[in-house]
Parts: sequence; structure tokens; C-alpha cells
Amino acid sequence: MADGSVERARSFGVAARRYGDHRPSYPDALADALEEVSGVALRGARVADVGAGTGIATGLLCARGANVVGVEPGAGMAAEFRRRHPRVPLVRGDGDRLPFASGSLDLLAYAQSWHWTDPARSGPEALRVLRPGGALAVWSNDPDVGVEWIADQQARIEERFGPGWYINEHPRSQGGLEFTTRLLPWSREITIDAHLAKLATHSLFLVGRPGTGDFLSAEQERLRVLFPDGTVKEHYVVDLRIARVGQPKRPWT
Repeated sequence: MADGSVERARSFGVAARRYGDHRPSYPDALADALEEVSGVALRGARVADVGAGTGIATGLLCARGANVVGVEPGAGMAAEFRRRHPRVPLVRGDGDRLPFASGSLDLLAYAQSWHWTDPARSGPEALRVLRPGGALAVWSNDPDVGVEWIADQQARIEERFGPGWYINEHPRSQGGLEFTTRLLPWSREITIDAHLAKLATHSLFLVGRPGTGDFLSAEQERLRVLFPDGTVKEHYVVDLRIARVGQPKRPWT
């Protein structure tokens, strides 16, 4: 990662509790799609949640009966994970150097975290630790810019702070991995203040960029006019990409 990306990746630790409180979870349809596309039944499956953060995805996987191990490099996020999921094993590490034996996992999950890895390393690592017939699942909760107020907010952020504020890089099909994509729209209703608190947990707002506080204050005023009852309906699209693992035919490049 570039230096700026490293700073943003490390920024979450100081806001771990706020991250866990305000970031959205995932719809039940995600677990259904995981099983359908991957061919892996979650109940009893050996699963690693890489870049687990506070354990939002871990909770979904555990609820379906998976045997989950969290993998998290940051001390602050790891501490919050343990507070929220005291019975789930957690190891310190990252996707570029997975602390698992070869062929030991049924499913390798990256929820909002693939973009913090070096694919030249994390790709081969996925192929190493997954058993034949296992699967790599990469997903993100993306704001649905097909909804007018969300698209307008995204445009204001980019106008103020530049493009690329919302980091989300998808894995490429190469090496022994060919990805199938599913898009899962969903929504939730929360207060304006909760929406802004969620926005403030994104790395752009955590690294102390000049003007972020003023932006959030102005955004609060805009949303109060747009939603006078104080409630917003956030719309998301879960972008799910799954690669089933067979025998790799060529080296990862």
C-alpha cells in the first residue's frame, strides 16, 4: 500500500468502538448467496474472516453455524472484536501472510478488507490455505448511488476532498481464481446523527483531513432540511465476489 493508504488503514483503531456501533451489518441474503455461489455450507465450515475489524461479518457467519477464526492486524480493532465476540478465536495477522496451514480452510472471507491487501501476495495465500473445493469470498457494503440523495452526498464529498474517498478495489480473476459476482441491494432506516456517525468512521474522516468537521456539520444541516422527521433510509448494494478453488493451472501474476 502507498503511505497514504497505510495511514488510512491504521486509522480505524482509535475509533474501533464507534466503528462497531455505527457501521452497517449485512442482509441475511448475503449468507444465502455465500452458500449458493461458493458451494460451501456454512454450518460447520472452517472459515477465516480476514481483516475482521470489530467482527461485523464474523457475527453473520457465526449465526449460520460456521466455525470462524478472526484475523485482524490492528490492536484497537482486535480489542473491540474480543469485547464483542469473546468466544470467537482471533489471531493477529493480515491477508498477505495468513497464519493457517495449507489446505485448512473451507471459506476465506474478506468483508470490506480486500483493498487493504497486496493482491500479489493475498491471492497466492488464498490458494494456499483453501482446500480444493473451498472458496474465497470478497464483499463490500457500497452506498447505492442510484438513490438521489446518496449520489448527491457522494458528489459533495468528492468535490470537497477529491475522488477515491471510498476505498473499494475488487479482486481480479487471475491465477487459479475466477470470480462470480452477485449484487445484493438492501436498506436500513436510522437517524441523521447515526448516519453522520457512520460516515465519520470512514478512513477519510479518521485521518484528520482539514475540513472534515465542517463538512459533517454542513451535511447535518442539509439532511435536516431534506429529512425533517430526522430519519434517513440508507441504501446499500453488497458487492459479493466468490471464487471457487480447484487446482491452479498457472502461477498468480
